Amino acid sequence: MYSKLACLVIALLALPVLADAYRAPTLDPAGDADHLGGIDPDSTLFWGPTDKVVGFRNMEQLMPTRRIEASDQPLILPSTPGDLGGLRIAHGDESMTLDEYFEAHHTAGLLVIQNGEVLYERYGLGNTADSRWVSFSVAKSVVAMLIGAAIQDGYIDSVDEKVTDYLPRLAGSPYAETSIRNLLQMASGVEWNEDYADPDSDVATASWETIELYDFLNDKARVAAPGERFNYNTAETNLAGTLLRAAIGNNLSTYLEEKVWGPFGMAAEAYWQLTEPGGGEFGGCCINATLRDYGRLGLFALADGVLEDGTRVLPEGWMAASAAPSKGYAGYGYFWWLNPNGTYSASGIFGQGIHISPEKDLVIAVHSAWEHAGRGEDFDRLDSVYQAIADALQQPARE
Repeated sequence: MYSKLACLVIALLALPVLADAYRAPTLDPAGDADHLGGIDPDSTLFWGPTDKVVGFRNMEQLMPTRRIEASDQPLILPSTPGDLGGLRIAHGDESMTLDEYFEAHHTAGLLVIQNGEVLYERYGLGNTADSRWVSFSVAKSVVAMLIGAAIQDGYIDSVDEKVTDYLPRLAGSPYAETSIRNLLQMASGVEWNEDYADPDSDVATASWETIELYDFLNDKARVAAPGERFNYNTAETNLAGTLLRAAIGNNLSTYLEEKVWGPFGMAAEAYWQLTEPGGGEFGGCCINATLRDYGRLGLFALADGVLEDGTRVLPEGWMAASAAPSKGYAGYGYFWWLNPNGTYSASGIFGQGIHISPEKDLVIAVHSAWEHAGRGEDFDRLDSVYQAIADALQQPARE
């Protein structure tokens, strides 16, 4: 079984252990501007508690980004609020209430939507419903949906096309045999070392600027047949984003705005981090959005990419295909993490997530500022939160 510890970052190195007990502060956003000037944007993974909260809430002021405009017809989320705070979360030998989890794990926001209605919504760390927060690797799952949109629009014929059909610069490289499907399933078969504790690993030595990354990947060897072996490769999520830009002849932020953000009714503007100023978006990271718009993305996935007026944005069955186990690893689909019970999640370091249960017509969205970027036990504990909430809810009525 592959651990999310090894899989959910852009350039994760071994994180230092804080000398004092970790304390994620509750900060008034009005004071963010005074603190931003002291944050080093080049050391995101090493930020202390205060830097995380202020930085995650204001990433567009620290990093080069491209804006995604809000919809002029926001999707209304009716609310029938309930109190889940006393719900008990069982994880191994541990047991705590949802309230206790929320505080102990530095949660900035938790949203539960069932049957299109908000059943629970809570904010912490100074956040409100208007606060944007960085998604980290949740963006990977959005890229997978946009590739589906490009297929629906005819920019891409199918996931069985070769990567080099759209990125001819990789012709003659090991990627000549890799399909788009292989890329989405992290099963290209191309050599890649994502050991963050090794300063000589690929993830530690590769450049993330597009052309230099091409050249780096051109020199890699093939170690398995395409589709046979799961090997988490952050560089390939950026490759997927570059392929998508080549196919649509546009940037990802504009395409997201035109296909999903505007038509589906995202209520707030968002920002997508760029690989370099004026460059392309990170295919594997960093859409800064509100918690409710995370929730709306989950609803878009639940609807299989169909808008309220019946317009189909994603190919029919795209989300079922995205949530189907790959041959290389049953726990991963098209940039989505899968569970045996049919649920699936978009996950990001430091505790970001969109969890989807088609059976229960349920979306759970979460913003966090965990102490550690990606400890497996933290993600397992969050999975226990998702499961406890789902178990506590009634099965939805079906039309």
